[in-house]
Amino acid sequence: QDPASCAEELLLVQARERYLKYRVERQEALLNRLQCNLLSLRPAPDCADVFTSGSKTSGLYAIRPLGSPAPVQAYCDMSDGGGWTVVQRRIDGSELFNRSWTEYKNGFGDKSEEFWFGNDILHYLTDQGSYSVRINLGDFEGSQSYAEYNDFKVGPEESDYLLSFGAYSGTAGDALSGNYRTGVSLWASHQGAKFTTYDRDNDNLAWGNCAQEDKGGWWFNRCHSAHLNGLYYPSGPYSAVTDDGIVWVTWRGWWYSLKTTVMKLRPADFKEDPSTT
Repeated sequence: QDPASCAEELLLVQARERYLKYRVERQEALLNRLQCNLLSLRPAPDCADVFTSGSKTSGLYAIRPLGSPAPVQAYCDMSDGGGWTVVQRRIDGSELFNRSWTEYKNGFGDKSEEFWFGNDILHYLTDQGSYSVRINLGDFEGSQSYAEYNDFKVGPEESDYLLSFGAYSGTAGDALSGNYRTGVSLWASHQGAKFTTYDRDNDNLAWGNCAQEDKGGWWFNRCHSAHLNGLYYPSGPYSAVTDDGIVWVTWRGWWYSLKTTVMKLRPADFKEDPSTT
């Protein structure tokens, strides 16, 4: 083969090589765009991610924690620094909280009003990292208080949604640990407690079921020093056979039922937005 023909064939091969490289680059760019689009369509794992993505208005958003079989609608609270996933709210007694194991497992109520998010989704949320819980409390005299715990975690259903939590901070007092008074933690600490409902007894009360006595599902010991899912009493102080109101004992005691409660979760390493505090 003469040199001229070889040179011409080489030029053709080089041109085809450049064309193929161009096609590969185009395909890679298309794949990258498709991956970006898929990521943008995938719901955030929690409300903190919703917040950092630019949505800074409180309201309902779709989230999908890691491990969750499907997206769920969540109420995202963008106050108090932003990025909170609300998991419980009491405001007026419109929702019944004396519910079955299955109802607490799946959640119930109106997420813009009174509701329980669901124990399964609580597990998926807190299993994907280190989370803090903030519990906002209000009484009928207009006072507000709060409690925060780091390392808040709810186990899977196989553990009966075992509760664990870390250090306390706030103004309402450390009712969850029961360490506010000598001897109380033996029967009222919620650390390591399993969830109990009227039809699934996992508490440490030998002679009864705390959820039946105190009219709502919760992480009971024998029975409680904090119970945010009790009966809604419309005026604060109450009398009953058992302390079955909405109780945070270190703030208003066993015989004062609170007007409002909100439980909300956020990753422990979340960077607050000062404009939302």
